[in-house]
Amino acid sequence: MFDLLQNSGLLRAHVQAGKVAFGINHQMVDFVNDKRKDLDLVLCRPGSGTGSKRKPYTLASLAKKWGIELTEDQQARLDALPELTEAPVGHVLAALEAKACMTEHGKAGPRLYDELNSSHQIVHGASSQALAVGFCMVNAADKFYSPTNRHNGPDANVHSQPHATQKAIEAVSRLPRRSHSSDRGYDGFGIVVVDLVNDGVTPVKLVTGPPAPAVGNIFHYDSMLHRVAHEYDTNFKSI
Repeated sequence: MFDLLQNSGLLRAHVQAGKVAFGINHQMVDFVNDKRKDLDLVLCRPGSGTGSKRKPYTLASLAKKWGIELTEDQQARLDALPELTEAPVGHVLAALEAKACMTEHGKAGPRLYDELNSSHQIVHGASSQALAVGFCMVNAADKFYSPTNRHNGPDANVHSQPHATQKAIEAVSRLPRRSHSSDRGYDGFGIVVVDLVNDGVTPVKLVTGPPAPAVGNIFHYDSMLHRVAHEYDTNFKSI
Protein backbone atom coordinates (compact mmCIF):
# COMPACT_ATOMS: atom_id res chain seq x y z
CA MET A 1 0.00 0.00 0.00
CA PHE A 2 2.89 2.35 0.81
CA ASP A 3 4.36 1.80 -2.65
CA LEU A 4 1.03 1.84 -4.48
CA LEU A 5 0.01 5.16 -2.92
CA GLN A 6 3.23 6.69 -4.18
CA ASN A 7 2.63 5.41 -7.73
CA SER A 8 -1.02 6.36 -8.16
CA GLY A 9 -2.03 10.00 -7.91
CA LEU A 10 -5.67 8.99 -8.38
CA LEU A 11 -5.52 6.62 -5.41
CA ARG A 12 -3.98 9.35 -3.25
CA ALA A 13 -6.80 11.70 -4.28
CA HIS A 14 -9.43 9.06 -3.46
CA VAL A 15 -7.88 8.44 -0.04
CA GLN A 16 -7.66 12.18 0.63
CA ALA A 17 -11.36 12.53 -0.23
CA GLY A 18 -12.34 9.60 2.01
CA LYS A 19 -13.60 7.57 -0.96
CA VAL A 20 -11.28 4.61 -0.40
CA ALA A 21 -10.32 2.62 2.69
CA PHE A 22 -8.71 -0.75 3.36
CA GLY A 23 -9.58 -4.05 5.02
CA ILE A 24 -7.39 -6.89 6.28
CA ASN A 25 -8.29 -10.59 6.05
CA HIS A 26 -11.57 -9.71 4.40
CA GLN A 27 -13.81 -12.59 3.34
CA MET A 28 -14.88 -12.41 -0.28
CA VAL A 29 -17.63 -14.55 -1.78
CA ASP A 30 -17.66 -15.91 -5.33
CA PHE A 31 -21.19 -14.99 -6.48
CA VAL A 32 -21.24 -17.73 -9.13
CA ASN A 33 -20.05 -20.69 -7.06
CA ASP A 34 -20.72 -19.40 -3.52
CA LYS A 35 -17.11 -20.08 -2.50
CA ARG A 36 -15.56 -18.01 0.27
CA LYS A 37 -12.00 -17.00 1.05
CA ASP A 38 -10.24 -14.48 3.26
CA LEU A 39 -8.08 -12.11 1.21
CA ASP A 40 -5.03 -10.65 2.93
CA LEU A 41 -5.63 -7.02 1.97
CA VAL A 42 -8.38 -5.20 0.10
CA LEU A 43 -8.80 -1.65 -1.16
CA CYS A 44 -12.47 -0.76 -0.97
CA ARG A 45 -15.19 1.81 -0.81
CA PRO A 46 -16.04 2.28 2.88
CA GLY A 47 -19.08 0.24 3.80
CA SER A 48 -21.83 0.74 6.33
CA GLY A 49 -21.78 -0.75 9.81
CA THR A 50 -19.49 -0.37 12.76
CA GLY A 51 -17.10 -3.21 11.99
CA SER A 52 -14.66 -4.04 14.78
CA LYS A 53 -15.11 -2.53 18.23
CA ARG A 54 -11.43 -1.56 18.36
CA LYS A 55 -10.12 1.69 16.94
CA PRO A 56 -9.53 1.37 13.18
CA TYR A 57 -5.96 1.05 12.07
CA THR A 58 -4.28 3.41 9.64
CA LEU A 59 -1.43 2.50 7.31
CA ALA A 60 0.92 4.49 9.56
CA SER A 61 -0.33 2.88 12.79
CA LEU A 62 0.12 -0.61 11.30
CA ALA A 63 3.73 0.24 10.46
CA LYS A 64 4.27 0.99 14.16
CA LYS A 65 2.27 -2.03 15.37
CA TRP A 66 4.26 -4.47 13.22
CA GLY A 67 7.63 -2.81 13.89
CA ILE A 68 8.30 -1.97 10.24
CA GLU A 69 11.73 -0.39 10.03
CA LEU A 70 11.73 2.66 7.78
CA THR A 71 14.59 4.90 6.74
CA GLU A 72 14.28 8.62 7.42
CA ASP A 73 13.36 9.16 3.77
CA GLN A 74 10.70 6.42 3.83
CA GLN A 75 9.22 7.79 7.06
CA ALA A 76 9.06 11.27 5.55
CA ARG A 77 7.28 9.91 2.47
CA LEU A 78 4.82 7.96 4.63
CA ASP A 79 4.09 11.07 6.69
CA ALA A 80 3.43 13.05 3.50
CA LEU A 81 0.80 10.60 2.22
CA PRO A 82 -2.92 11.11 2.95
CA GLU A 83 -4.10 8.99 5.87
CA LEU A 84 -5.38 5.63 4.62
CA THR A 85 -7.78 4.20 7.21
CA GLU A 86 -9.26 0.78 7.87
CA ALA A 87 -13.05 0.65 7.48
CA PRO A 88 -15.93 -1.81 7.07
CA VAL A 89 -15.53 -3.18 3.56
CA GLY A 90 -18.03 -2.04 0.96
CA HIS A 91 -17.36 -2.57 -2.74
CA VAL A 92 -13.91 -4.11 -3.24
CA LEU A 93 -11.71 -2.30 -5.77
CA ALA A 94 -8.55 -4.39 -5.42
CA ALA A 95 -7.61 -7.47 -3.43
CA LEU A 96 -4.15 -8.83 -2.62
CA GLU A 97 -3.25 -12.42 -1.82
CA ALA A 98 0.29 -12.98 -0.51
CA LYS A 99 2.04 -16.33 -0.09
CA ALA A 100 5.53 -17.46 0.87
CA CYS A 101 7.58 -20.52 -0.06
CA MET A 102 10.31 -20.76 2.56
CA THR A 103 11.20 -24.46 2.50
CA GLU A 104 10.28 -27.84 0.97
CA HIS A 105 9.84 -26.08 -2.36
CA GLY A 106 8.91 -29.26 -4.24
CA LYS A 107 5.95 -29.95 -1.98
CA ALA A 108 5.00 -26.27 -1.70
CA GLY A 109 4.80 -25.59 -5.44
CA PRO A 110 1.47 -27.32 -6.16
CA ARG A 111 -0.06 -25.94 -2.95
CA LEU A 112 1.06 -22.42 -3.79
CA TYR A 113 -0.44 -22.68 -7.26
CA ASP A 114 -3.77 -24.01 -6.00
CA GLU A 115 -4.14 -21.43 -3.23
CA LEU A 116 -3.18 -18.51 -5.43
CA ASN A 117 -5.30 -19.75 -8.33
CA SER A 118 -8.40 -19.95 -6.15
CA SER A 119 -7.85 -16.39 -4.93
CA HIS A 120 -8.19 -14.58 -8.26
CA GLN A 121 -11.17 -16.80 -9.11
CA ILE A 122 -12.99 -15.72 -5.97
CA VAL A 123 -12.06 -12.05 -6.40
CA HIS A 124 -13.42 -11.95 -9.95
CA GLY A 125 -16.33 -14.20 -9.04
CA ALA A 126 -17.32 -11.49 -6.58
CA SER A 127 -16.66 -8.60 -8.98
CA SER A 128 -15.24 -8.71 -12.49
CA GLN A 129 -14.19 -5.06 -12.11
CA ALA A 130 -12.07 -5.66 -9.00
CA LEU A 131 -8.32 -5.97 -9.44
CA ALA A 132 -6.79 -9.27 -8.27
CA VAL A 133 -3.17 -8.88 -7.18
CA GLY A 134 -0.87 -11.73 -6.20
CA PHE A 135 2.47 -11.70 -4.40
CA CYS A 136 4.81 -14.62 -3.75
CA MET A 137 8.05 -14.63 -1.73
CA VAL A 138 10.46 -17.49 -2.42
CA ASN A 139 13.44 -18.47 -0.27
CA ALA A 140 16.76 -19.01 -2.07
CA ALA A 141 18.76 -19.97 1.03
CA ASP A 142 20.69 -23.25 1.01
CA LYS A 143 19.10 -24.22 4.32
CA PHE A 144 16.18 -23.15 6.48
CA TYR A 145 15.34 -23.67 10.14
CA SER A 146 11.60 -24.26 10.13
CA PRO A 147 9.69 -23.38 13.33
CA THR A 148 7.16 -26.12 12.50
CA ASN A 149 9.84 -28.85 12.51
CA ARG A 150 11.52 -28.10 15.83
CA HIS A 151 10.12 -31.28 17.35
CA ASN A 152 12.30 -33.21 14.89
CA GLY A 153 15.48 -31.70 16.28
CA PRO A 154 17.68 -28.70 15.57
CA ASP A 155 18.69 -29.70 12.03
CA ALA A 156 17.84 -27.35 9.19
CA ASN A 157 16.01 -28.29 6.01
CA VAL A 158 18.59 -28.37 3.21
CA HIS A 159 17.69 -26.96 -0.21
CA SER A 160 19.18 -27.79 -3.60
CA GLN A 161 19.70 -24.28 -4.91
CA PRO A 162 19.08 -22.60 -7.28
CA HIS A 163 16.97 -25.51 -8.56
CA ALA A 164 14.49 -25.36 -5.67
CA THR A 165 13.85 -21.65 -6.11
CA GLN A 166 13.52 -21.98 -9.87
CA LYS A 167 10.89 -24.73 -9.53
CA ALA A 168 8.81 -22.66 -7.12
CA ILE A 169 9.01 -19.62 -9.42
CA GLU A 170 8.04 -21.76 -12.41
CA ALA A 171 5.00 -23.06 -10.53
CA VAL A 172 3.53 -19.65 -9.72
CA SER A 173 4.57 -18.21 -13.10
CA ARG A 174 2.00 -20.52 -14.70
CA LEU A 175 -0.88 -18.78 -12.91
CA PRO A 176 -3.36 -17.23 -15.36
CA ARG A 177 -3.21 -13.49 -15.95
CA ARG A 178 -5.74 -11.23 -17.57
CA SER A 179 -5.75 -8.04 -19.62
CA HIS A 180 -9.53 -7.52 -19.79
CA SER A 181 -12.34 -7.67 -17.25
CA SER A 182 -13.99 -10.51 -19.19
CA ASP A 183 -10.93 -12.72 -18.62
CA ARG A 184 -10.02 -14.68 -15.50
CA GLY A 185 -6.60 -14.33 -13.94
CA TYR A 186 -4.41 -11.94 -12.00
CA ASP A 187 -4.28 -8.26 -12.92
CA GLY A 188 -0.83 -8.02 -11.38
CA PHE A 189 1.54 -10.58 -9.92
CA GLY A 190 4.91 -10.07 -8.23
CA ILE A 191 7.63 -12.49 -7.15
CA VAL A 192 10.35 -11.54 -4.67
CA VAL A 193 13.28 -13.81 -3.80
CA VAL A 194 15.02 -13.65 -0.43
CA ASP A 195 17.87 -15.46 1.29
CA LEU A 196 16.46 -16.45 4.68
CA VAL A 197 18.11 -19.04 6.92
CA ASN A 198 15.77 -18.27 9.84
CA ASP A 199 18.34 -19.14 12.50
CA GLY A 200 17.76 -15.96 14.47
CA VAL A 201 21.26 -14.70 13.67
CA THR A 202 21.80 -14.51 9.91
CA PRO A 203 20.22 -11.37 8.40
CA VAL A 204 17.68 -11.69 5.61
CA LYS A 205 18.95 -10.65 2.19
CA LEU A 206 17.03 -9.57 -0.88
CA VAL A 207 18.12 -11.58 -3.94
CA THR A 208 18.23 -9.43 -7.08
CA GLY A 209 20.23 -11.72 -9.40
CA PRO A 210 19.05 -14.96 -11.04
CA PRO A 211 16.78 -16.76 -10.46
CA ALA A 212 14.93 -13.70 -9.14
CA PRO A 213 12.86 -11.86 -11.79
CA ALA A 214 15.02 -9.19 -13.43
CA VAL A 215 14.05 -5.54 -13.75
CA GLY A 216 11.57 -5.31 -16.61
CA ASN A 217 10.30 -8.88 -16.14
CA ILE A 218 6.50 -8.98 -15.75
CA PHE A 219 6.92 -10.65 -12.34
CA HIS A 220 9.39 -8.11 -10.97
CA TYR A 221 7.93 -6.25 -7.97
CA ASP A 222 8.20 -2.87 -9.69
CA SER A 223 6.42 -4.21 -12.78
CA MET A 224 3.57 -5.50 -10.62
CA LEU A 225 3.38 -2.17 -8.81
CA HIS A 226 3.29 -0.05 -11.95
CA ARG A 227 0.73 -2.31 -13.63
CA VAL A 228 -1.64 -2.25 -10.65
CA ALA A 229 -1.32 1.54 -10.35
CA HIS A 230 -2.10 1.90 -14.06
CA GLU A 231 -5.08 -0.45 -13.87
CA TYR A 232 -6.41 1.40 -10.82
CA ASP A 233 -6.07 4.77 -12.55
CA THR A 234 -7.81 3.42 -15.66
CA ASN A 235 -10.64 1.49 -14.02
CA PHE A 236 -11.64 3.69 -11.10
CA LYS A 237 -11.27 7.28 -12.32
CA SER A 238 -15.03 7.82 -12.07
CA ILE A 239 -15.69 6.74 -8.48
